[in-house]
This record gives sequence, C-alpha cells and structure tokens, in this order.
Amino acid sequence: MTAPITAAGSAGELSDDELLSAYAWDRPEAAPGRPYVRFNFVTSADGAAAVNGRSGALGDGADHRVFELLRRTADVILVGAGTVRAEGYAGELLDAESQSWRIARGMTSHPAVAIVSGRLDLDPDGPFFQQAPVRPLILTTATAAAERRVALERVADVVVAGEQAVEPAQAAALLAERGFARVLCEGGPQLFGSFQAAGLVDELCLTVSPLLAAGSALRITAGAPEAVPPQRLELAQVLRGGDTLLLRYLSVPA
Repeated sequence: MTAPITAAGSAGELSDDELLSAYAWDRPEAAPGRPYVRFNFVTSADGAAAVNGRSGALGDGADHRVFELLRRTADVILVGAGTVRAEGYAGELLDAESQSWRIARGMTSHPAVAIVSGRLDLDPDGPFFQQAPVRPLILTTATAAAERRVALERVADVVVAGEQAVEPAQAAALLAERGFARVLCEGGPQLFGSFQAAGLVDELCLTVSPLLAAGSALRITAGAPEAVPPQRLELAQVLRGGDTLLLRYLSVPA
C-alpha cells in the first residue's frame, strides 16, 4: 500500500487537488521569450541518480504519484535521448484520469514530448515512435547525419537547436515558439547540466529515496565544474510519503 503524502509537520494526507496546488506553476516571471523550465529527478539517499542504469528503480508509490501529477499539468515533457533509450517512454505517459483532467480544462489530452538528441541516435521503428500518442519533437544539431534526420522525419518533427551541440537557449526559444510555456524536464544528467550552465533551471522537484545505492552511478546533474557553476536554490516545500522525501526547490536569481 502506498504511504500517504503529507506536508512537513502535518499528519493530514494530501489529496490530488492539494498536490496539484502545491506544485502549481506559480512563478511566471521567467525571462520573456522563453518558457518556465521545471526539472524532476529522483536520487538515492547517497546521491545515485539510477540503479543498474535506470532511475525508475529508485521511485516508490509516492514518487510515482507526484511524477504523474507533474506530467498532468505540463505543456511539454523534455527529455534527453539517453533517458528515452534507458527508460523506454513508449506509449501513453499519462493515465486515463490525467488525460480526462486535461481535456476538462481545455488542454490536449497528452502533453507534447520533445527529445534532445545531438546525434539522432534513435530508432524510428522502435516502440517510442511507433506507439507515441502525439507526434514527438526532436531537437538536434546542424551537424547531425542527414540520413538519420530523413529517417526520423517520418515519425517526428526534427528541428535544429544548435551547431555542434543542442544549445539550451535555442531549445527553450523553439519550445516557446510552439506555445509550450510550461516545460517539464525529466532528464538526464547531461541535459540538466547544460540547462544549469545556461541559467535556464527555474525549478527542481527532487525525490530523495530511502535507499543506499553505492556503486558508480551518475548524479542527477553532469558537466565540467568550470562550465556548470553552483546555483543557489530556495527550498519551497517539503512533502513526505513514508520514508520518501519530496522536495521542491526554486532557483534564486543571481
């Protein structure tokens, strides 16, 4: 049985509506011309971002519940190609209740899905594309192989967002042009690090799993220290689901 989610210092279980209110997109002051970018990650108590290469092994019922609710309110889910290959992402990413909730509020039944892939190392005939509930968007580079682009354009919209690497600022601007004001990014570490280096992390929703993972797993963010300077965060809320902590941090302007 999933442990009820409660606010810090409270014994009362939070309903879905209360959780949606707790995670409301309530800071619209992101810079003009770009969307608000929220990152969602899970980590073990000792800092591992994955177990056996997958982050899903770290989550529990409380994490999965918040994970679904965060997706429910997003305009687009942004994810790196490596995360798609590791985690799957095939088929419906929202359950029927979440899709009905969106439709009742004039939203599309499913958020868009945008993949960051500099080399277009993706299988157009794989489950992700063949079972996609909405036509995916791929953000890639000008130097990506032309034959890979042609193959993927059969199943996705492919747009250039950088010369040698996908540039976060260009990616954000392209998402804004498509009307995506609320971006939920679900990984991976390289993508998180690149957005941090570009100053485009507005919010971090972090689940701390009551698990010691050891090993050599990546952290939730990656990149050279000189390229990704420390960024100050403000703790906005603390929720608890059994022994799992569900934290929400907001970025502090430099």
